[in-house]
Amino acid sequence: MENNKKGLFITFEGIDGCGKTTQIELLEKYLNSKNYKTIVTLEPGSTQIGKKLRQILLHHEGFVSDRAELFMYLADRAQHIEEIVMPNINNGKIVLCDRHTDSTLAYQGYARGGNIEQLQILNSIATSDLKPDITFLFDIDIQTAQKRLGAIKDRLEASGYDFYQKVRNGYLSLSKKFPERIKVIDASLTPEDVSEQVKTIIDTVL
Repeated sequence: MENNKKGLFITFEGIDGCGKTTQIELLEKYLNSKNYKTIVTLEPGSTQIGKKLRQILLHHEGFVSDRAELFMYLADRAQHIEEIVMPNINNGKIVLCDRHTDSTLAYQGYARGGNIEQLQILNSIATSDLKPDITFLFDIDIQTAQKRLGAIKDRLEASGYDFYQKVRNGYLSLSKKFPERIKVIDASLTPEDVSEQVKTIIDTVL
């Protein structure tokens, strides 16, 4: 990263229960120890608009159509990029983002049957074509991830085994399409071992 004048945009992806939130915290501590300025953010829910959308997306008890779900995620993303991500990148910070465009492709595309090419176009519109510098994909089997989630699940977490298998397969397909950006991490290991994998990759980027 040249003179730290421009920041980096790093995204964290994987099925629910993969442990990415823990890895974001560990990477933030690691980067801060090396005197990099960071900000941790997430989709959906990092802006005031996003918080309201997140509540609907994850906890609405009535019917939510697949298209309505998609456009709420995209609306959150558009606000998030403009309000949080771009200003911080321009200020030289490393933005660590819990979920981004690949989540839409994996969940609303591969798992819900959405048109991948159309979704990529919509993602480009929502992000003004901003792409992550690197994406960590925490890959884990469905059974282990479900055990980590526990008994209380939100609307998406309760979608079931077959749904999450499609999400996982979708993520792995994306990693083959974009191997330079998406780095697959074995998330079945201990948090410390997973963190070492992340650090090794991030050191080459920095």
